[in-house]
This record gives sequence, C-alpha cells and structure tokens, in this order.
Amino acid sequence: MVRQKNRYLLCHILYPLLTPQDKKEALPGEAIPSVVVFHQPSSATLNSHLLLRDLREKISELYGDYGSGMVSGSLNVKYLSTATSTFILKVSRAHYRLAWSALSFMTELSPARRACVIRVVRVSGTIRKAEEEAIRLARATLLRVRPMGDKTSEGAEEGENLEEDLGEPIYGGNDSDSDEDDDEEMEEYDAS
Repeated sequence: MVRQKNRYLLCHILYPLLTPQDKKEALPGEAIPSVVVFHQPSSATLNSHLLLRDLREKISELYGDYGSGMVSGSLNVKYLSTATSTFILKVSRAHYRLAWSALSFMTELSPARRACVIRVVRVSGTIRKAEEEAIRLARATLLRVRPMGDKTSEGAEEGENLEEDLGEPIYGGNDSDSDEDDDEEMEEYDAS
C-alpha cells in the first residue's frame, strides 16, 4: 500500500478594510488598532465548501484544466475557524505550490465578496504541526491585541508565561518529522 504524501497549509484571512457596521460600532474619537482591523473574524456564513469553491475557481483561472486536474483529488479544508479567520488546507505534496499561489492571488471570498488577503503562514508535512502553529499564533495575536494598560499583576504574570512559551521566530520553521528530500524546499521557504 502506498502512502499519500500531503502538505498542510496554515492560512490566515486578513481583512484590510473595516465594514460599515464595524465603523458604526466603533466609539467616536477612538482609532481602532491596525492589529484588530486586520485580524477581524470572518463572516459566519463562510464555510469550507465555499472556501474550496473559490479556491478551485482561482486555480482554474490561473492554471486552467491542468491545474484543476492536478489538485482536484487532494484539495481539502481540514480546519476552518471563522472566529480567528484561520484555516488549514490539505493538498498533495507535489502540487502544494499551485494551491499556495492561487491563495496568494485571491482577493475576496464568498458569500459576502468582502475584500481580503490570504496569507500562508506555514507549510507543514503533518496536520499536528500546523495545528500547534495555529494555536501559538492565536496566543501571540491575543497578546498583541490586549491593551497594555489592562494588565493586572496576575494578568502580567500570565502574559509573561505566554510570551516565554511562544518563543521566536513566530513565523516559519521546519518540521522535525518532514521527509528528508523536502529539506531544501523548506529551507527556501524559511529564507523568504
């Protein structure tokens, strides 16, 4: 029996613009921090089927029938969180770059057709490593969003522990359980 080799792409959906509803809810005279603006939750109507449909359309637009055929059997959304605007995409190892480039060219998502940027944060050989990175990045985002004046002595200790657990660098890194023949590809990814 042959094992299928896949890559898992951890992606963030960033929203560079505020919706009119968000502008109304903001307090007058207070500027919304850019971290909060970019890391808005996605629409509750966004689901994995809509995301896959949009991605397949973009792959077809960019690469035609060839690209659609190459990724059609292996393309799958394994995890989607509308609260954190994060998803994990599974694609065959041989064609993960097709999916990655299509994600980079996507500028809006169904059903709201809201302007967005999809950023691939990590490419991993196992879903476990991608999940761990998603948790670590969610914690790091919470630390950046939390106001500096809100820290109590108990909260400051907790925040310090989280910062120690997160370590550096926040983005990138190789999997210890990846295949050896992919080390060169992953080193190129880390360098960029």
